[in-house]
Amino acid sequence: MPHTHEVTNQVPPLVDRDLANDPALLESVEREGAGWATAELHELGALAGSEQAQGWGRLANECPPVLRTHDRYGHRIDEVEFHPYWHTLMDVSVRHGLHAAPWRQRDIGAHVARAAKMYLWMQVEPGHLCPISMTYAAVPALRHSPELAATYEPLLASPEYDYGLRVPGTKRGLIAGMSMTEKQGGSDVRRNTTTATPNADGSYSLTGHKWFTSAPMSDIFLTLAQTEHGLTCFLLPRVLPDGTRNRIHLQRLKDKLGNRSNASAEIEYEDAIGWPVGEPGRGVPTIIDMVNMTRLDCTLGAAAGMRHGTVQAVHHADHRAAFGDTLINAPLMRNVLADLAVEAEAATLVAMRLAGATDRAAAGDEQEAAFRRLGLAASKYWVCKRGPEHAAEALECLGGNGYVEESGMPRLYREAPLVSIWEGSGNVAALDTLRAMAKQPESVEAFHAEISKAEGADQRLDDAITALGKELTDTGEVQYRARRLVETMATVLQASLLVRHGDPAVADAFCASRIAGDRGAVFGTLPASLGAAGIDAILDRARVAA
Repeated sequence: MPHTHEVTNQVPPLVDRDLANDPALLESVEREGAGWATAELHELGALAGSEQAQGWGRLANECPPVLRTHDRYGHRIDEVEFHPYWHTLMDVSVRHGLHAAPWRQRDIGAHVARAAKMYLWMQVEPGHLCPISMTYAAVPALRHSPELAATYEPLLASPEYDYGLRVPGTKRGLIAGMSMTEKQGGSDVRRNTTTATPNADGSYSLTGHKWFTSAPMSDIFLTLAQTEHGLTCFLLPRVLPDGTRNRIHLQRLKDKLGNRSNASAEIEYEDAIGWPVGEPGRGVPTIIDMVNMTRLDCTLGAAAGMRHGTVQAVHHADHRAAFGDTLINAPLMRNVLADLAVEAEAATLVAMRLAGATDRAAAGDEQEAAFRRLGLAASKYWVCKRGPEHAAEALECLGGNGYVEESGMPRLYREAPLVSIWEGSGNVAALDTLRAMAKQPESVEAFHAEISKAEGADQRLDDAITALGKELTDTGEVQYRARRLVETMATVLQASLLVRHGDPAVADAFCASRIAGDRGAVFGTLPASLGAAGIDAILDRARVAA
């Protein structure tokens, strides 16, 4: 029988690399005050790039969670069963402090270090980072009730992952979930109908249905319910202090486009016991503290996905030959790959800048808090909106191989839209930017002060800042044109960061194609004026050394 299966011209696996060998990331970490975390970033980056860890992520998605509503005897148990590698991924995240280390460490740059680690570990498997993000974000919301914070914050910040259904106070560490939206309201949580009735001991009994509950296997949840004072935030444990199960019934798991390793559930509260968090009737302002933290993780997730897709595409082009030469030498492919790399770097810089603002705001810097409010709202909209386009183009760089599950690119593609929807889809994010401008005018001043730091360095950017200033003062039909305005704000912010801190070739390419208008409607339309040396410099930054 003739031998017909000699394998040639196939790309070697991209494994056993240190994903922290990412110039844009490392430069940002140093600049934003977390250079002390570099060694741990390389440790985690090497694990993230290993064949072993990539296998954990793959199997956690190929074997998605299963809902067990009852045990074999008919008892209601409301548990979710995961592949063992889900727990391995969770354990790594918690041990490295991705869930809540900044609330425990209080080091300068702690939020930046945590953001950088999230960015690296997201490139292994982003689904399990939903409960990790929820746990991180729960702490500032809980602080609206100091007694609850004193009880739960040390366990939420503990570096130990202790899975299992037990009284929270008896565990070595806790994971938090969030349960806000309902069928009739979605993002409009003020339409929630779940009710909370006070009990004699200060607790409340909650009754109602929740349409999306993030991480239903968590130890505690923050949720919203109507009281006589209005919509109020509550903390609900899965197991009550007396050891009985709280009446939180899991009705079904959502069958989602992506994020398949993570369980998202519809739940029913049947006189479930909870304790109020924050002032009665102030549920939305209370839980907004949580939402603002998870929006940072949305931006980080989009940036991480872009980096991952770019690295995969460049690696493929470096090793795959077609029409007599490797793909990386084909001028049009180089244009596409460089364009992908530029977008990824811009996303990384703005995400890490916002992490730095989070650190400084937590330390009491009001100017940074004001900048973060507007910069995060605009960046959450635009960076997350760019993610699906980027993933589609990166997948296409691999051709038919990229359309096959084994390449990992379909999972990246399915995952990409999530962060644009999570914590407010595009319209909600754009309108939230307008809300910040109207209610906190100091945020506009802080945003303008930030982008103005780059004035005089690039005429294209100067012109864009001037044009944006005129747009910001034009209040005509502002909601109708909100997306265009917010996109402009985000791209000008990215350009200013690249001009000040980025690689010169990347900054030049971004300004030429994103704010000077010299680009087409798809990736791969960078202007020829960048030159071969500029493209080479951009592509070199998109490779991960062994």
